[in-house]
Amino acid sequence: MNIKTTALALCAACGLWGQTRPTAFTGARIIPVAGPEIADGVLVVEKGKILAVGPAASTAVPANAEKIDARGKVIMPGLVDSHSHIGGPEGGDASGPIQPDVRVLDSINVRASSVQKARAGGITTVNVMPGSGHLSSGQTLYLKLRAGQTIDDLLIKLSDGSIAGGLKMANGTNPRRNAPFPGTRAKAAALVREQFIKAQEYRDKVKAAAGDASKMPARDLRMEELVEVLDGKRTVQHHTHRHDDILTVLRLQREFGFKVVLHHVSDGWMVADQIAAAKVPVSVIVIDSPGGKLEAKDADIRTAGVLEKAGVLVGFHTDDGVTDSRLFLRAAAISVRGGMSREKALYGLTMANARILGMDQRVGTLEQGKDADFILISGDPLSVYSHVLETWVEGSKVFDRSNPKDHLMAVGGYGAGQDGDLHIDECMKGSEDLR
Repeated sequence: MNIKTTALALCAACGLWGQTRPTAFTGARIIPVAGPEIADGVLVVEKGKILAVGPAASTAVPANAEKIDARGKVIMPGLVDSHSHIGGPEGGDASGPIQPDVRVLDSINVRASSVQKARAGGITTVNVMPGSGHLSSGQTLYLKLRAGQTIDDLLIKLSDGSIAGGLKMANGTNPRRNAPFPGTRAKAAALVREQFIKAQEYRDKVKAAAGDASKMPARDLRMEELVEVLDGKRTVQHHTHRHDDILTVLRLQREFGFKVVLHHVSDGWMVADQIAAAKVPVSVIVIDSPGGKLEAKDADIRTAGVLEKAGVLVGFHTDDGVTDSRLFLRAAAISVRGGMSREKALYGLTMANARILGMDQRVGTLEQGKDADFILISGDPLSVYSHVLETWVEGSKVFDRSNPKDHLMAVGGYGAGQDGDLHIDECMKGSEDLR
């Protein structure tokens, strides 16, 4: 093994060693999301988990804890982005409109500058999606933005050992083009129905075979993924804008019974009652300037507030690079301006998105036993004057605005987009000793 390779291996290992003793952040204003804000709070983390959180007067700090004075700062849960394209993910190609077998896992560059910029915005958990040019462009991937060097370092594993993720689907303008893609909205829905019916038949054949290999149908990776959707093991993360397209998704969901999250929902304010009646969550993108596609012409900053009042679970997403991951807090701030409550706006950046990804037992709030994913902010999270100062994932600091390289990622400038240079300095520390 050469010097450079050895140094890289050591660097990767460093992120896995974690804390050797508890760390206590004292004096901060804490927004736990799980309950009222704490004016003078304490957050204690140990071995990647939250050990304690509460008022300074009643929260014990272990005697051996490293204490960090956080007076004048705000601490809140790490942000959860339910729809992003950081790392340059790729999905299906032009060979067909429905490709659920494609895995975005195989196409993400975790050393891309966009990943570090997401950390600079306080994002700690993210749903990385393929594009929306297909009715289904493939499987999405839920990641923890740990300081890793490979995709395996960032994966989230479920209790059964499988990798966490959803299935990207889309309707409306994006998947409409020349054959074999659909030319109309009606044909798009028909193609989706056709594939789900095939998946039902495939599932029935597998069940009827009862483990007898001679009776099993030929293995079909596309059908296997759609069966996971039908069985509720994989959630459909569905791109949709126009009011009629939203209702089409809800219609298909009723027909086949799959779990779905509606993404973007530019016209969600027009059909808020129908979304609420379906008990389907939404992930809203907040755009504060005109432009973009025609089907999003009626997008409104009041949408999240209207949906909240209708009783819908509302999360937010960046769709990075449609909006910048470094400015994710603005989605909540702008939505409050549009009529959403402050409480649910902050919830939408954290716990709502954790629920949308099925990660709410681990992330989304500051509570004892949850992952130590949190951010330190210079002021109120909804103020345009506030900045994310530090981002921590599972008790390890992954962004520090006082670090010149991290500061560059946060504010931009020469070198901020040079992916290859982002990791090498840290990984080559101490390489001289390996000669």
